[in-house]
Amino acid sequence: MTENEGKGRPTPKRKDAESKRKVSSLAPIVTKDQKRASKALARQNRVATRAAYLRGEESALPARDRGPARRYVRNFVDARRSIGEYFLPIIFFVLVLTLFPVAVIQVGAIALMYAVLVIAVIDGIFLSRKIRKAVEAKFPGTSTKGLGMYAWLRSTQMRRLRAPHPQVKVGDSID
Repeated sequence: MTENEGKGRPTPKRKDAESKRKVSSLAPIVTKDQKRASKALARQNRVATRAAYLRGEESALPARDRGPARRYVRNFVDARRSIGEYFLPIIFFVLVLTLFPVAVIQVGAIALMYAVLVIAVIDGIFLSRKIRKAVEAKFPGTSTKGLGMYAWLRSTQMRRLRAPHPQVKVGDSID
């Protein structure tokens, strides 16, 4: 095309060009009922997948929770009590205590919070070491990288809020 030649048709209005882009002749026409049914099916699938995840089904677990070593770690942590799982309720109790206008109570509450935090960290260090040794003994050749932190983070969650849900009761033997 040279400078003097045109394209042979007028430039389409923006509104017309955008409407052509949005409505494709290849896309099937979907009714509101079909959209509603599709959304209901997707919601049902999500609910089923979440339920399977909470039950601990291997196929529904994300990559960070998969494998026999991770299942063993979850069961190991769930079979014992730790101070970390009580940290959140203790923090709430500390918050209530700091509302009292008595300095001794406020300082004591803050000291309690830090003491529980330090004990939870120390417990996490010992738990991490114990987990690594137990996994090496039960699953020889399996990498223990990240298992200690995985166990500690699970031990700091309140038991009812853990996902996947605990498969063993406190005090149960996991071996």
